[in-house]
Amino acid sequence: MEIDKDRVDEMVLALLYLTTFKDKPNWRAWKGHNWDSLDRLHQRGYISDPATKAKSVLLTEKGAKRSQVLFEKHFKEHFSPRTGGADIFRDIQPLSPLKTLV
Repeated sequence: MEIDKDRVDEMVLALLYLTTFKDKPNWRAWKGHNWDSLDRLHQRGYISDPATKAKSVLLTEKGAKRSQVLFEKHFKEHFSPRTGGADIFRDIQPLSPLKTLV
């Protein structure tokens, strides 16, 4: 069976939204998902490197916003693609680039 890895990654990023939590100025999510998918999300710049001892990953600013939009797209009733859904991240400060955090 062929698996559409892009769709799997989209769903994983959407599901990361369920476990997001505020960690000082950043957003993090628990990393209890497929490692290959988490690696691809890291390569695309949505999350920090999942290959650490930490039980969570840091969401980049792009990853936090995309995670919310995808979650609402797939799981929220009455999602409006035109508006991209509600923006609960509007009050947070932008995340620092990952290279400065590592």
